[in-house]
Amino acid sequence: MDFIPIAKPLVGDEEIAAVGEVMRSGMLVQGEAVRRFEEAFSSYLGVGASVAVSNGTVALDLALKALGIGVGDEVICPAFTFIATANAVLYQGARPVFADVDSRTFNLDPEDLAEKVTSRTRAVLGVHLYGQPMDMKAVQEICMDRDLMLVEDCAQAHGAEYRGKKVGSFSTGCFSFYPTKNMTTGEGGLITTSDESLASRARLLRNHGDLGKYNHQMVGYNYRMTNIQGAIGLVQMKRLEQFIEARIRNAEFLSSHIMRDGLTTPYRMPAARHVYNQYVLRVEEGFPLSRDALAERLQGMGIGTGIHYPKAVYQQAIYREMGLTGSCPVAEDVSLRVLSLPVHPALLPEQLAYIADTVNSLEA
Repeated sequence: MDFIPIAKPLVGDEEIAAVGEVMRSGMLVQGEAVRRFEEAFSSYLGVGASVAVSNGTVALDLALKALGIGVGDEVICPAFTFIATANAVLYQGARPVFADVDSRTFNLDPEDLAEKVTSRTRAVLGVHLYGQPMDMKAVQEICMDRDLMLVEDCAQAHGAEYRGKKVGSFSTGCFSFYPTKNMTTGEGGLITTSDESLASRARLLRNHGDLGKYNHQMVGYNYRMTNIQGAIGLVQMKRLEQFIEARIRNAEFLSSHIMRDGLTTPYRMPAARHVYNQYVLRVEEGFPLSRDALAERLQGMGIGTGIHYPKAVYQQAIYREMGLTGSCPVAEDVSLRVLSLPVHPALLPEQLAYIADTVNSLEA
């Protein structure tokens, strides 16, 4: 069997044709295709506005800027996430404060979140990790009680739902369209909101603070999405639910067929639609191989794996050098146990069976 990659973006003739149409038009930067993509995404989420930008990290940065986060502010974020989540706080001159995560969902632990709030806390930057929504009810209640702004990092959660409502529609949402996400524009990102004043500030900031032709109202940035990306996104939007349904089917197959003591398959909250950007096992003490040894064995048997993520953010060298520490024992523990298996929509039935059978057969 050919090697099974951990991720595989699905682009086809329709995306290629859409890019060709933009290339022939000569309008390559932000324009009509981007506007239509923004409208399509807003409609899909049921929000008032979407602001397309150049990538997901930029979406986080721009959202925090538009919300007015600045020097001296604290923003609470999970200790277990991709480093871009916390870095976006640093871009503002603010301080990321790390909250621990739930051992089953790997998302923000509301109890620890509440304990980390101080008089300097301005916002919570929560992550819907791996495609599973965080506990929105509990997190929103904390934010409302403490008068905190909430930003949703939805980079891995396109189409995920909490109690029937799509993530990115609860507050200010930030999406990524990197090739490994549930849909792609190559690169690209997007901010979602139903606050028109916030959307207006984000639009100004992404384009040099320009209100019109050379009418600059604030210091802004070149954070625009291209028409090429917008055109790809429009096609991918039409396929997104198909991609999600395939991911869910694949995840359900793996969870029902991987039967090994010492391996914990992904937990799904009853109130959530988990869209499985990653399918993540926990390797427990009782398994005969360590997490790293298991990854190495699977790679050698033709199955791509990933570790998302091998450290709590504050354990990264740059954070230690800045003195940005944390106390999040669950995040530190799960970082040593998690292992991602392929779950992408391009997987064939025989590949899924091979993954499950291989995992089930491994011994020390």
